[in-house]
Amino acid sequence: MPAKILIVEDHDDSREILAHMLRHLNYEPLEAATGEEAIEKALNESPDLIIMDLWLPGINGVEATRRLKQNPKTARIPIIAYTASEHQDYKHKALAAGMAGFLMKPTPHRVFKQIIEKFLSTKP
Repeated sequence: MPAKILIVEDHDDSREILAHMLRHLNYEPLEAATGEEAIEKALNESPDLIIMDLWLPGINGVEATRRLKQNPKTARIPIIAYTASEHQDYKHKALAAGMAGFLMKPTPHRVFKQIIEKFLSTKP
């Protein structure tokens, strides 16, 4: 059974590209467009990994991560920030909320594959 990876991205095109890349790598993509939807899907689907945009409508990616990490059902799921910002303050907030790493937008396919494999292999 392929690993389930939840993509949390409010831009439809970006989310579809990531889902296509994950299917190509033989993973099962799940999709959410908001922080609220991400929390609901994570609770219902128990993904193996979450790729979380930081800038989302409603609950942003940092707050959604904070809530997921506080819930015993989702606390152990690795969450990777998906962002175009290299600002250190955002990275600090993401790490403090419980994010395990970063994917920069845009991400070359090879790098994307390496990061996904790294975080799936270190999942508790």
